[in-house]
Amino acid sequence: MKELVMIIRPEKLEAIKKILDEINCGGMTISTVMGCGTQKGVAEQGVNEIKGLKTTINLLPKIRVEVVVDDRNVEELILKVREICATNHVGDGKIFVRNIEEAIRIRTGERGNKAL
Repeated sequence: MKELVMIIRPEKLEAIKKILDEINCGGMTISTVMGCGTQKGVAEQGVNEIKGLKTTINLLPKIRVEVVVDDRNVEELILKVREICATNHVGDGKIFVRNIEEAIRIRTGERGNKAL
């Protein structure tokens, strides 16, 4: 089993949900996050009211999608996500892949792929 953590543009969420449904992904966790990477975010100059110092705001809204899938679905999912999310511009996002040792469904006690 692998966990895929995908940081994507907010407007791509519905397409990602459709992809996950197509591969029969058992579930997902979605969070609204802020961040920056290569694109360095949108630079806006503001004034810090406490000290009167100029600050730069460089965080952009993103969506974090976390799923755990069977090893057999990992490459297919990565290819589909890239196909849908790639705009060839900085800020398209990232996919992180982690090994998962075990999964247990709390309600039934099922383990491994059956718990997904």
